[in-house]
Amino acid sequence: MGLSMAERKAVTKEMLKRYRRGSKGDKGRVLDELCALTGWHRDYARRALRVAGRGPAPPRARAVRPRRYGPDLQAPLEKVWATYGGPCGKRLAPYMAEGIEALERFGELTLTEEVRDRLLQMSAATIDRRLAGARARLGVRGRSGTKPGTLLRRHIPIRTFADWDEHRPGFLEVDLVAHDGGVAQGDYCQSLDATDVATGWTEPAALKNKAQVWVFAELKRIRSLLPFPLLGLDSDNGAEFINHELFRYCQAEKITFTRGRPHRSNDGCFVEQKNWTVVRQHVGYARYDTDAELEVLRELYWHLRLWVNYFCPVMKLREKIRDGARVTRRYDTARTPYRRVLDSPHVTREAKRRLEAEYLMLNPVALQRAIGRCQDELLRLGRLKERRRRKEARAAEARPERARRYLAPASPAGGGRGGRRDRGNDRPRGEEVNPLPARGHSR
Repeated sequence: MGLSMAERKAVTKEMLKRYRRGSKGDKGRVLDELCALTGWHRDYARRALRVAGRGPAPPRARAVRPRRYGPDLQAPLEKVWATYGGPCGKRLAPYMAEGIEALERFGELTLTEEVRDRLLQMSAATIDRRLAGARARLGVRGRSGTKPGTLLRRHIPIRTFADWDEHRPGFLEVDLVAHDGGVAQGDYCQSLDATDVATGWTEPAALKNKAQVWVFAELKRIRSLLPFPLLGLDSDNGAEFINHELFRYCQAEKITFTRGRPHRSNDGCFVEQKNWTVVRQHVGYARYDTDAELEVLRELYWHLRLWVNYFCPVMKLREKIRDGARVTRRYDTARTPYRRVLDSPHVTREAKRRLEAEYLMLNPVALQRAIGRCQDELLRLGRLKERRRRKEARAAEARPERARRYLAPASPAGGGRGGRRDRGNDRPRGEEVNPLPARGHSR
């Protein structure tokens, strides 16, 4: 095994001392020895000795390329990025023109032609580099509350590729997100999340609890809000979905009803993704169990559904190629669910016109402000509830202490509670005294 490059350099540096002091013949013998040790050609060995004698070459100055995107673009870029939920560069770059146009339509952003053109020319990688600091400044795993349904599961088939046309709008995955705050006791609010597989259209809803009557009522309400017919439902195996009421309803309405495999959450991958990006990122992991919090959640979700469906671009997986241990995923161009619905030939023109009219009236910044107000109200209600809980806990701790002091035995030395005299008379505490005054007499 030959010498490593570091060892060759060390040998060359050591032989350089003999090479400099030696005569012409000595230099030839040094070169022969160096070639034998390193395997170099004689000309290369001579050059290596010269380079070692000069020392390391000074670093060459790199040509400084002028910056194309100056600091004047940072503020508008961060505003656009924050308004649409902080997407990555690959999602934001294709949506930049439409996003800027929506903000300028309501006067939320004013740009010169030069700044607008440079923002539109930014690549996805440049956007990510420019936003790295803002993303770093922003810097729980969920729990499953699903309980198995009844034997009705045998009548609801497990979803296969033949059951659904995933390229046609109308096939929804549904799931519940629990807001128990880490304590799965008593009643607490639930979020029903319904996501269309083809377009990514998402409808969140707040429930009082996971009773099937609330789930069924919200599913019918969500159906009335969809811009396309409901063709299929796919759920997990929880009893809130696997019940006779929903099963008979789907049969009567000609809705395909399927379920995922038990303990395979990836069977509902589309809605599981929205459970995080739509629900958890906006309402967190706190416990919501009061009527006031339920109403705030419902108001928040009404604004959130408009913001997510009209202004949040998403990418869909086109293909996944596995080469040994390496997996390559390719995605399509990022588009909002609203644009995907407009591009679908299965949606009626009347529904598309309604969506276009609603889109022109929506201000994304106003929606963000409304969502922020609801989030602040949830925090306020949570703080009030926590203060009330602590007050009740202190009162509960104080009650046993008062009872213990009252029932403590009298001290034999006459001190403490047993040795005191009543304030109303001069009798010692140990003597029998009627605690109630006689009728007609005052104490």
